[in-house]
Amino acid sequence: MSLTQAAAPISSFDGKRAWPRILSTYRTPHRGRSLLELAVTLVPFVGLWALAAIAVHYGFWWGMALTIPAAGFLLRLFMIQHDCGHGSFFAHRKADDWTGRLIGVLTLTPYDYWRRAHAAHHASAGNLDERGVGDITTLTVAEYRSLSRPRRLAYRLYRNPIVMFGIGPIWLFLLKQRLPFGMMRSGTEPWVSTMATNLGIVVLAAGLIWLTGSSSFILVQLPIVVLAGSAGIWLFYVQHQFEDTHWSQSPQWQFQDAALHGSSYYELPAALRWLTANIGIHHVHHLSSRVPYYRLPEVLRDYPELRGIGHITIMESLRCVKLVLWDERRQRLISFREARTEG
Repeated sequence: MSLTQAAAPISSFDGKRAWPRILSTYRTPHRGRSLLELAVTLVPFVGLWALAAIAVHYGFWWGMALTIPAAGFLLRLFMIQHDCGHGSFFAHRKADDWTGRLIGVLTLTPYDYWRRAHAAHHASAGNLDERGVGDITTLTVAEYRSLSRPRRLAYRLYRNPIVMFGIGPIWLFLLKQRLPFGMMRSGTEPWVSTMATNLGIVVLAAGLIWLTGSSSFILVQLPIVVLAGSAGIWLFYVQHQFEDTHWSQSPQWQFQDAALHGSSYYELPAALRWLTANIGIHHVHHLSSRVPYYRLPEVLRDYPELRGIGHITIMESLRCVKLVLWDERRQRLISFREARTEG
């Protein structure tokens, strides 16, 4: 589709509500491309992991450096699992589900459990009345001021970058996702998903420990999981926690507004765009989650007006860490210092 062909009908559509209809033409995946994307992600990850483990096993500590690119490929595998959860990778329910479940053993993420929580995130992102499922906990200024001192301290610790991006991945991937306590009322599926994934992790870990030794396994696997987890949490964080993001309450909350203005376009260098599977084009993803990640750049190519919405660079994203409270009066995220000054 050429730019002129795509852009011509825009003015005839009813504003923001037309975007999901416009983007429906990009929802069809190319299954051969999907298989290639899976292969060029999985094979290098396995190769890097094996080479790092062999090097460490024989005392070549330079092998630890290989855990960095291996973490990048593990992050990309999670992004493929993410597309499977949306039914956009193969657009075939069984193929997507089983691909996602098998990848979940590598990413330590129970697929069906995660898919349900992530669907809730997409359905309620930016809605102040429906926070708490599949998102970063964000308080309003008024809510924060109403807390007791111990609870304020707990929130400050939670939003501290060391906790959020350092301890957070360990808690989430090694502990929290091993038992789906947050979905006690969601039936058996989250529990079956989690226990089956745990079993797969145990079997795979036992085999790798048998092959490489326990110390080599831990020295290679732990940094890969922590690095990939930290990068994943950072991406999820910055895609919704930026100064000009959009939050509102029902009935003012509208899906299209929340998707377009509550999600960022995180512009990354080409190599990082590839490793992160274009997840930085997050506002388009929220507008239509069934668009395969490798087709998201086509949308920006055909509709360049989307490039200016929620746009943040790497340098700008670093400043987002201090934005921790939603100011309902000013309709933007602010820092603890700004909240203290207001008070």
